[in-house]
Formats: sequence, C-alpha cells, structure tokens
Amino acid sequence: MSGNDTNSLNLKSEQQYAQIVDNASQKNALVTSGAMYDQVRRVLSRLEPIADQANTTGVPFKWQLALFRSNEINAWVMPGGRVGVYTGLIQTLHLSDAEVAAVLGHEMIHALEEHSKEKAGQQTLSSLATVAMSAYAGSNAGALLGAASQMGIGLPFSRRLETRADLGGLMIMAQAGYDPHAAISLWQKMASLKGQSNTGGLARFLSDHPEDAERQKAIEAALPRAMALYNQAQHPA
Repeated sequence: MSGNDTNSLNLKSEQQYAQIVDNASQKNALVTSGAMYDQVRRVLSRLEPIADQANTTGVPFKWQLALFRSNEINAWVMPGGRVGVYTGLIQTLHLSDAEVAAVLGHEMIHALEEHSKEKAGQQTLSSLATVAMSAYAGSNAGALLGAASQMGIGLPFSRRLETRADLGGLMIMAQAGYDPHAAISLWQKMASLKGQSNTGGLARFLSDHPEDAERQKAIEAALPRAMALYNQAQHPA
C-alpha cells in the first residue's frame, strides 16, 4: 500500500472512530476513568513505543483509546491506531496487565500490517461511518457496541493473518516487558468460558479470533524467542 493510500485509510478511520466514540458517549457507554480504564491506558502506553518501532506503513500512528461499557468480550484496533476495548473483556476474564498486553499486541499487529485493507478492501471502511450511525440509533448500548465492533475492523481474518497477529503481538508485548506466557493463559481463560451461559460476547470474539490447539502450539513454539526479548526488556513496576 502506498503512503497516500495509508493516509487516506487513516483519515477515514479517524473520522469513523470519532463518530463511534461520540455515539457511545451519548449512550453513556464510554468509560473515561476508573481502575479498568487506568489498566488499559497503562498497558497501551507501554506498548505504543514498541508498536511505533514496528510501523512500516510510512505514516505515524495516532494511538487513541476508547473503553466501552459493555458485557461483550471484545477489543479491536482500527487503522492508524484507534483502539476500542470492552469492559466485559476485562471483567469476565479478570485480565492481568500482561493478558491485556496480549490482546492489544495482537490487535495492534492487525492495524500495523493493515490486515483490514487486505481482508475487507476500501469499501468496508468507507461505509463504516454510515453503519456506525445506524447501529447506535437504538437504546441497547451493549448490543450496539457489539454491532459497531463487528464492522469496526471486527471482520474475521484468515488463519495466516491471525497467526501473524498472534506471533507479532507476542513479540510486542515481550519487548514492552510483559511476560509472553500471558498469551497462553489468555486463551486458556477463553477456552474455560466456552459452554458457560451468558457468553454470547465470547462467541463473537472467538468467531473473529478462533481458539484451537494449533494456535496455542504456534504461540508456544514462539515462546523461546519472545522470552529472549522479554529478558532484555525493562519490566513494568
């Protein structure tokens, strides 16, 4: 993708992200303070400089965070670094900082490598604002946030792109000083919730991020390289 294409994509992303955040704010579904917000903000801040070093798009990312009040178990990063995280992800899975880093690192690679462009094409992003506006027209904020995340770079990626995001995210979190073993514990927590009641949000997340034995094996195989980076990194206090 050329620099001009990336600039155009990032501009659309910025506009559409602003609309999603504004609509969430109007529905009182935007969290801007408190322990969960502080946790995600803290982790994202540590990952940002590592992700910036990995950015080969030719266009600087403008990292932004929106924490949405919703029972859904989900997170995404739009082109240009616009991050969306759902409180259900933190609360239901009781995520540690390192596990949050595993989620964000994975999603950051999707954005840094512009996987949404490869998977969906420009048309999906061009129509994002229209869909977002209609999705927030009702009153159920949790369900509407789910609809927004589905088209907000929540499209299922190929196994190849998911693997790239898994392994690239593993290296980002390790370089930031987060124990990469947390990527394994994250997916173990996901698996433990399968079959339980009230896990509709989990089903949606797993449809976008398929959990299987081969995936965990690939992460485990990459752990020695990730641990070497982790051991060289400055660890969070």
